[in-house]
Amino acid sequence: MIRFDILIVGAGHAGAQLAVALCQRKFEGTIAIVGDEPDPPYERPPLSKDYFSGDKSFERILIRPATFWRERSIEMLLGHRVEYVLPDQHRVALSNGSFIEYGSLVWATGGSPRKLTCPGHHLSGVHYVRTRADVDLMKAELSDVRKVVVVGGGYIGLESAAVLRKLGKEVTLVEALDRVLARVAGEPLSRFYEAEHGNRGVHVRLSTQVECLEGEGGRISGVRLATGELLSADMVIVGIGIIPATEALAAAGVANSNGILVDELCRTSVSDIFAVGDCAAHANRYAQGATIRLESVQNANDQAATVAKYLTGDSEPYDAVPWFWSTQFDLKLQTVGLSTGYDQTVLRGEPASRAFSLIYLRGGRVIALDCVNVARDYVQGKALVQGALVISAERLADASTPLKELAAAAVA
Repeated sequence: MIRFDILIVGAGHAGAQLAVALCQRKFEGTIAIVGDEPDPPYERPPLSKDYFSGDKSFERILIRPATFWRERSIEMLLGHRVEYVLPDQHRVALSNGSFIEYGSLVWATGGSPRKLTCPGHHLSGVHYVRTRADVDLMKAELSDVRKVVVVGGGYIGLESAAVLRKLGKEVTLVEALDRVLARVAGEPLSRFYEAEHGNRGVHVRLSTQVECLEGEGGRISGVRLATGELLSADMVIVGIGIIPATEALAAAGVANSNGILVDELCRTSVSDIFAVGDCAAHANRYAQGATIRLESVQNANDQAATVAKYLTGDSEPYDAVPWFWSTQFDLKLQTVGLSTGYDQTVLRGEPASRAFSLIYLRGGRVIALDCVNVARDYVQGKALVQGALVISAERLADASTPLKELAAAAVA
């Protein structure tokens, strides 16, 4: 039976970065990565943006060239999934029937798209954006597509809508809540993006529920709304969140709750098993100590670094400031911190200028910033979030004063 000192399950960003970090720290043991896709590790964020639009080839979104893994003797077990885990025996069973023993197991499986369950969800032409294969299939169909309905007004939905408009498609975006980005941003940012998409020709439909999908000959032809209205559609793209891929670990008795529960060193409830990235649920001080999952490159990188350090004899708890980004049209949104639980917002700059920041406060302290085309605020705002600094709304709103000056004079 094959044995590896470290077995990484998941060939996404978190798993790949863990292997990279171990190499950088001169780890001398054996490493293997199990991935259920046939492709080597690649970046996920460009899938709904640069890769979908054709601005970047697949080779340009690889996390490392294929030669990187061979040269460092990292075994890539691609096109396989872990069916079950036997913690007491320190081994896993793969989908091809083989078993692998491990010294340490790192679960970095991410998640799968949350699917529509309404009638017609199985029709051809209904797509989700999670893998290269997902996007390749959409791209292959686009030449025969004129009208697209995007279900979900989160980042995936908005980014997909922006690319589709760039490609000249008629786009209707359907959001069940009363504004886009409602779960992650304040109303001023939501209204800004609704207006921007509307100005670019996206038909944004808010407070709108999907009743069912209708088709002809097994392929999507329309989206029936709860009101009875039928939206004609040659393609439907769904972006309504992900479900963490935790089944095999949960079945093995590893504690989980909307993700595999981990401590500050990314250790699970079972010895020698770790979890990182989108599938890992951890207590986060930037969320008032709540146990959350962070679906971001930042979280994947930083948790991977935490585990790499621990496995090479350096225990350094995970305590990173969350950050995110989204590109839509010529707008670059950069977010630092978590706005959950804010009780006040401060607008810094004018949305009409298409370069502004929205600052979130809780109890007078800065907890997050959304920065649209203002990279300086994003970079300098990190210190405000890290220190949970107390700065008056009037001073924060003054865009002529750099945030680093406010931070230097602020009360911690």
